[in-house]
Amino acid sequence: MKDGVNGVALGVFIFFFLAVTVMGFLAARWRRAENEHSLDEWGLGGRSFGTWVTWFLLGGDLYTAYTFVAVPAAIYAAGASGFFAVPYTILVYPLIFTFLPRLWSVSHKHGYVTTSDFVRGRFGSKGLSLAVALTGILATMPYIALQLVGIQAVLDVMGVGGGENTNWFVKDLPLLIAFGVLAAYTYSSGLRAPALIAFVKDALIYIVIAVAIIYIPIKLGGFDDVFAKAGDAFSQVNPATGKPRGALVPPEAGQWTYATLALGSALALFMYPHSITATLSSRSREVIRRNTTILPLYSLMLGLLALLGFMAIAAGVKVTNGQLAIPQLFEDMFPDWFAGVAFAAIGIGALVPAAIMSIAAANLFTRNIYKDFIKPDATPRQEAQVSKIVSLLVKVGALVFVLTMDKTVAINFQLLGGIWILQTFPALVGGLFTRWFHRWALLAGWAVGMVYGTVAAYGVASPTQKHFGGSAKEIPGIGEIGYIGLTAFVLNVVVTVVLTFVLKAVKAPEGLDQTRPEDYTADAGDPGVQVELPPATAGTGH
Repeated sequence: MKDGVNGVALGVFIFFFLAVTVMGFLAARWRRAENEHSLDEWGLGGRSFGTWVTWFLLGGDLYTAYTFVAVPAAIYAAGASGFFAVPYTILVYPLIFTFLPRLWSVSHKHGYVTTSDFVRGRFGSKGLSLAVALTGILATMPYIALQLVGIQAVLDVMGVGGGENTNWFVKDLPLLIAFGVLAAYTYSSGLRAPALIAFVKDALIYIVIAVAIIYIPIKLGGFDDVFAKAGDAFSQVNPATGKPRGALVPPEAGQWTYATLALGSALALFMYPHSITATLSSRSREVIRRNTTILPLYSLMLGLLALLGFMAIAAGVKVTNGQLAIPQLFEDMFPDWFAGVAFAAIGIGALVPAAIMSIAAANLFTRNIYKDFIKPDATPRQEAQVSKIVSLLVKVGALVFVLTMDKTVAINFQLLGGIWILQTFPALVGGLFTRWFHRWALLAGWAVGMVYGTVAAYGVASPTQKHFGGSAKEIPGIGEIGYIGLTAFVLNVVVTVVLTFVLKAVKAPEGLDQTRPEDYTADAGDPGVQVELPPATAGTGH
């Protein structure tokens, strides 16, 4: 690690940061609509984005700064088990091809802004809608925090903010400034800001990876040497566990964990509110279908990026905090000016998803808590204003999370977020294909999945912490170690199916379905109904 501040890298980083800041504020004028004071405009960009804008927005949304730091860092720490992120991003695209176009169509037809809007319209239940909204907000908060962690990792490696003994305000001042800028242009420009900045972010990421995957192995003697050194390092026994540090190939004992983590993560990815917000911002059903076929290009990039974890080992990178491994690799191996470009790619890669996530969480609060339970007669202008304010509060909450909690805990809370958000799958995806599930059964299944997942994750210990030390545990009845989120999801589905049979047998009230079969295949050329969700009554169940 270089002593002091890396002035050249910092100068390049600041240049790109200022450039995207200007773009963020100018985005308010991009595709400006006649009526800007509505969630459709501020929170969904006017539902006007075409194939390429949507592709960059979804890519900037799903492949975050923490992805670019955490995936190779996991491989740096434990080896091939960290590669689960690559197959899960491959699995997810055929999956979303089946249901995202249907969600876009019914949302276009009825003016739905959030997944909770759809769930309420489909099942006539404010209670189920509220459960989905709260889960989305809860799961998103630590995800936003981790974007700020990504920025902080880059700043630490550049030597900005001082050491651990520095006054907390001085140490965190650069992060506070970055947070303030992010909050300002998100408030001003809404979803248009991250959509515009995503072009710069992804261009930088692709350039950095293309250079890194060629330049760094050449400096290290080729891939043969990289893998040989990584294999030697993973064979060393970890004193904390008494076992080898990792492996170049997942061991047989870890195959269930690997497979369930990949499958569960694939099922959960597009349940996150920010994924849906980016999807609903597109202008047609066909845009969504095209994107599911070209988004796998990001999976290729992720596979190459993951190899950086092996390169960090081969380069002799030594860090106590694994998330610093790749930024430190860049500083050690690249010329200072290009290290600045790489750091800018990671930093901007944090700003784009953090903005989308805060907008998505704010939309959920506004539509499905504020409008449903606090002010049912809120005008579109009031909705937009509340959503802007809440987007700031969400970012403040994420910032407090980063500044006050241990970073390792934050990482594991993000894994818990995946366990939580997966429990909304039966209501959302199930509801897109069938009305057979009973709303009360879906709510009960969600509750069982949430409770089991949270309690099980709480009981997982690691060498560094007693609770929330990981996301895998023994699967009841099977005895293999698997992803807690997938186990909770199976319990959720079983409870939902069994209770649906029972509730239908006793003729429990079903609730009003506002949708029709043709709504799920409607396209932009079809007239939209654009109905307001009526206040739920005792008869609609909540």
